Amino acid sequence: MGNHIVVRDLNFSYEDKVILKDINLNFNKGNFYSIIGPNGSGKSTFIKNISKLIPPEHKSVFLDDQDICSFKNKNLAKIISVIPQNTLVDYDFTVFDIVMMGRSPYRRRFEDFNTEDEKIIEKYMRATNTWELREKLITELSGGEIQRVIAARTLSQETDVILLDEPTSHLDIQYQIEFLNIFRNLKSDKVIIAVLHDLNLASIFSDQIILIDNGEVAAKGTPWEVINKENIKRVYKLSVEIIENPISKCPHVIPIV
Repeated sequence: MGNHIVVRDLNFSYEDKVILKDINLNFNKGNFYSIIGPNGSGKSTFIKNISKLIPPEHKSVFLDDQDICSFKNKNLAKIISVIPQNTLVDYDFTVFDIVMMGRSPYRRRFEDFNTEDEKIIEKYMRATNTWELREKLITELSGGEIQRVIAARTLSQETDVILLDEPTSHLDIQYQIEFLNIFRNLKSDKVIIAVLHDLNLASIFSDQIILIDNGEVAAKGTPWEVINKENIKRVYKLSVEIIENPISKCPHVIPIV
């Protein structure tokens, strides 16, 4: 389950305000997708719709041909996991306990976690370099460390679809790279969809980019197909120069100021 997501004629409004208009997209396993666009363009609402955090209109989001509205939330949590914009944690749980929460969809209410859960948690804590933090309180960690812990918790859900809603916007650049690398390295058997602010990070990490403007898909395709002077000028109202990044060979955006 979770090999592909199909979005078909997705529309969404808050009361009288139209947020998303006629979105048609396919997301397939083995790819890292970035969603870019100006503030207020509908990116986060889109992520919330396809995760059912905000239920979409009936029969507009399909997970392996099944309407996402037909899934019970606990079953959906075994297929789709989400890292939201704000992951502020202000309670005194240990890092291990926080990561253990990722196993909740697999346990009945009040059922204890077992040694199999603990093995899975250790695997992903080691993969995210958080195992040595396991006995610390989450409130004692830096922003970059907390985000790695949240990554470990998300990976412990063992979902085929991972949605990242601006997960790096408040992190220093080294932590942004470290965080996105965790997910890029896992993309071969997952669908990864990330809302990103930084166009150059989106260019480096993405197989496909979707540019959203005023709730509509303004462009979609490879980084070179989407990140060009014309699209940036039209959507962001910004004049830029595009050069080839000498390391990644991806487009690199330089604002003209």
